[in-house]
Amino acid sequence: MTTRIPRTAEELHALPREGRRAVVMTMGALHEGHATLVRSARELVGPAGQVVVTVFVNPLQFGAGEDLDRYPRTLDADVELAGRAGADAVFAPAVEEVYPGGEPQVRITAGPMGERLEGASRPGHFDGMLTVVAKLLHLTGPDVALFGQKDAQQLALIRRMVRDLNFPVEIVGVPTVREGDNLALSSRNRYLSEGDRATALEISRALLTGAAAAGVGPAAVRDAARAVLDQAARAEPPLLLDYLALVDPSDFTELADDHTGEAVLVVAARVGTTRLIDNIPLYLGAQR
Repeated sequence: MTTRIPRTAEELHALPREGRRAVVMTMGALHEGHATLVRSARELVGPAGQVVVTVFVNPLQFGAGEDLDRYPRTLDADVELAGRAGADAVFAPAVEEVYPGGEPQVRITAGPMGERLEGASRPGHFDGMLTVVAKLLHLTGPDVALFGQKDAQQLALIRRMVRDLNFPVEIVGVPTVREGDNLALSSRNRYLSEGDRATALEISRALLTGAAAAGVGPAAVRDAARAVLDQAARAEPPLLLDYLALVDPSDFTELADDHTGEAVLVVAARVGTTRLIDNIPLYLGAQR
């Protein structure tokens, strides 16, 4: 079956549709992590449903010093990968289709959660992300939308937006996909040299080391993870830590040392010229 490539919402809605529609939103440069999202979408809606992948490099998500023009654009390869994974269509709108009046004056504001961690490192990023997610939900009209858990703060904000603003869509998080050496899949991995990659692997090792201390408590988790990251900071090339935090998965506030229950250990760091993020969900205290 040929994967369709509608460029406008009108063309997308003209496609034959039976059953539920699932959407997987991307900025392109698709990899196996995205393919896993598409396969999960197909499982959710079944053979009679429709799976749509969006490919749109959103200019609102790029801040000062972040090169919009440098972001990889590989639509032909993206369509091939999406089709193999089970997508019926790849919605690839132009900027003018998504923002017909130019840069939007009215936007979604991420609120306090959007100012923490990733939001503090990339001011305005989450406002731009939520604005385009809201736009694409309106343009594609899905019953369910799937997002990767690797971008844990993004996923939490999308869930909050959908709940707070009564979007009629189900949001599904899909576990992080990792390469054989445990590096979280990311389109940014292509920029890592062999030496960079060796250092970058310390991020996932720090997360696993921290998670192993979850039964002891939050302080032990932080200390265990930080010890690994401190050692990686002395590697060559060094790992430059942006943040390490143990947070509440619902609002990404830092957890108190006496907290028990669900948590997310999150890390952002730079290796060479590449900035990477990763996280691991865990349960603090005695196992349930």
